[in-house]
Parts: sequence; C-alpha cells; structure tokens
Amino acid sequence: MDVVTYAIASVILVSAVSFVGVAALAISRKRLQRMLLYMVAFSAGALLGDVFFHLLPETVETVGFTSQVSLYVLSGIAVFFVVEKVVLRTHASNAARSKRESVHSFAVMNLLGDGIHNFIDGLIIGASYIVATPIGIATTLAVVLHEIPQEIGDFGVLMRGGFSRKKALLFNFITALTAVAGAGVALALNSYVGGLTDFLIPFAAGGFIYIAGADLIPELHKESGALQSLLQTAALMLGLFVMLLLKTAG
Repeated sequence: MDVVTYAIASVILVSAVSFVGVAALAISRKRLQRMLLYMVAFSAGALLGDVFFHLLPETVETVGFTSQVSLYVLSGIAVFFVVEKVVLRTHASNAARSKRESVHSFAVMNLLGDGIHNFIDGLIIGASYIVATPIGIATTLAVVLHEIPQEIGDFGVLMRGGFSRKKALLFNFITALTAVAGAGVALALNSYVGGLTDFLIPFAAGGFIYIAGADLIPELHKESGALQSLLQTAALMLGLFVMLLLKTAG
C-alpha cells in the first residue's frame, strides 16, 4: 500500500475507536476503572516508547538535534497544554450555571476540544507515514491506545450531558473523523510546504510527552497499593517494549 492508503486507513481506525464507549456500558464501574488504569499505564509506555524509539531518533537522524528541534518539541508540549487548558477553563467557568446547563455546555465543549485534539492526531499520523511506514504504524498504535480510555471518558461526558446513547456515539464519531481531515491536510501540504515533517515529528514528540507526563502517569499515582503499582509498572514497561519491538522489526 502507498503512504496515502496507509495514513487514511490508520486515521479511520483511530476514528472507529470512538465506538468503544458503548462497549464499556456492559462492564461494571469498579472493574472498568481497574482495567482503565492498566490501559492508561500501557498507553503511557507506548507514547513514551514512540517518542524515544521512533520520533526523536528519526528527527535526530534527519536534521540532527538542534536548538530548532528542541523548540519544536517544546511547541508540541505548549500547544497540547493550551488545548487542554482551554477545555478545562471552560468547564470551570460553567460551574456557576445550573447543573443541567453546566454539564450540557461542558459536553459540547468536550466535543470541540476532542475534535481539535483528533485533528492534531491526524496531522501527526499523516506526517509519520510521510517519513516512514514503520514510524506511521508505531504512532498509530500509540494514538489508538491513548484514545481508548479517552473515548470511554468522552462517551460518559456526553451521556451525562443529556445526549442519548445513539447521539453520543454519533457525535463522538463525527469529532473523531477530524483525524481524517488532519491526515489529509498533512499529506496535501507535504507537496507544497518544505520541511513539514521536520516540524511535525518533533512537535508530535512534545505532544506525546505532555500527554504521558501530565495526563496519564499522574492517574497511576492515585492507586498506591503494592500489587496495583507493580501491575501498572509492568503495563507501562510492556508499552515501551512493544514500541521497541516495532522499532527492531522495522
């Protein structure tokens, strides 16, 4: 398959993850929370593995580790921070309104924020395939693993915001499809914008570092039991190992 086919197929797969929320309804809340913590740990390992085994080595090999590359990595961290901050701030500003209005408003804002986030994911996946197919596959896997717990949470927010199950699935899927648009933009711009991947790959690395360090790993510290901590550490290491295997296989 060519780059375009790989990229579009990958972002469609990422978009399809939005349907995982309905499957979670069949699992008890306590069991789901336990499963999600291990998934979060595995996702954190996969994201960090993609950064340090795939994205940054490719950047260093292509353009070297320059101050400009460092700036691109920091820009990824900053952009993901701002996107998340805007969504959280909107949620806080709605807290003074009636409970029903507040939750519904946050559900709508959650869709908007998720759409932006998925568009950026699409850009990153598209750029990764432009560089090399193995890097694209590794990045897609990292994004999918991160999206599973996130989409379950998003589905829950929409349900609490007054959406029916069918509407929650539909709107969640529509926002997920912005990843297809993101990949399309990356593939289209690559022919006209020189050095696009030289920016997007370290930018993606910064974004993934932020997600793993600011969103995922802090969640793991909420469980302090010895067995849970051991299993979470094992899941995180497994995520790293899977990315290392993809690196050696590629």
